[in-house]
Amino acid sequence: MKNFPSIEDLRQQARRRVPKMFFDYAEAGSYSQETLRANRADMEKVKLRQRILRDVDQRDTSTTIMGEKVSLPLALAPIGLGGMMYGDGEILACRAAQAAGIPYTLSTMSINSIEDVAGAVDKPFWFQLYVMRDRGFMKELIQRAAAAKCSALMLTVDLQVLGQRHCDVRNGLTVPPEIKLKNIIDIATKPAWAFSILKGKRKTFGNLAGHVKGMENVNSLAQWTASQFDPTLSWKDVEWIKSIWPGKLFLKGVLDVEDARIAAKTGVAAISVSNHGGRQLDGAPSAISALPRVVDAVGSELEILFDSGVRTGSDMVRALALGARACIIGRPYIYGLGAGGQAGVARAIEILGKELDITMALCGVKNVRDIDRRVLADWDSNR
Repeated sequence: MKNFPSIEDLRQQARRRVPKMFFDYAEAGSYSQETLRANRADMEKVKLRQRILRDVDQRDTSTTIMGEKVSLPLALAPIGLGGMMYGDGEILACRAAQAAGIPYTLSTMSINSIEDVAGAVDKPFWFQLYVMRDRGFMKELIQRAAAAKCSALMLTVDLQVLGQRHCDVRNGLTVPPEIKLKNIIDIATKPAWAFSILKGKRKTFGNLAGHVKGMENVNSLAQWTASQFDPTLSWKDVEWIKSIWPGKLFLKGVLDVEDARIAAKTGVAAISVSNHGGRQLDGAPSAISALPRVVDAVGSELEILFDSGVRTGSDMVRALALGARACIIGRPYIYGLGAGGQAGVARAIEILGKELDITMALCGVKNVRDIDRRVLADWDSNR
């Protein structure tokens, strides 16, 4: 995969290799995609401070995330339908992340189940939880994650209802794809993808199939969400989950300072400043614009992670400079997965790590923990 020097190169390869409905699912934002575009536009407005003639030999990109040692300030986000980008996609992505020394997060809406992944890797991984109406099943799912020795539980809190992604409606997104002429034609032009899927362990939602009564044959993510996700989810549920989950719990999907302050009072280990990659509330602010406000409000009380809009190592430096401990990426590694399976994910991580290292050097920083607002071009030393 060395002939893919950037995440954009992996993206273009994934577009060629993966059927349209699954590539579009990973790529698109909700409604008019205003927030999706803002994530990138606002990220690029954050300018870095170039420094010269500073000793930047022997740079160190390692750090900790919630006490866990990592080689990069980076984790792989939970991606629904990851196993539809490449057969056994969640297993392959987890292996790539663990080989690189960073965390991987398995989605509730994954194709491979918790048990599938746990049985195929050597180290603990994180599990992401969506709360559904059936609290008995939720308790069972949490217990399954604990039995698999998952090292952290990520509670996604910004998807009580699904933000519509128009391309999924147009494409008729289902898992596995329905037998329609346009799907047959599309898949026929992507034999490597089809072969990988045929070899995969599962073809539907591994954590859910056979567990939720009346939903055995449902193959639409939108149907799952509409019928099972719980819009009554509240802060009381965070306390309930904390009482069941024995390990570290953190919240993903915090944009508002008031919500961040409430989260800090619950005693969670961390929060991720996120707008779900522009896939939920269209018109919400970019995640990078919200980050410094949240950090200033609660950064001394809990760890702040960041996702939504990261595409390069320079973006990682921007987020760390504004107070994030680490970044959680989705699209960059899912492009790698679609482009080349485990090797593609490994390449995406390698690209970001190298870009981070070079950006640190050009900003005059030797240790990733020394990245702060002094790295930004508009930082005022008198503030």
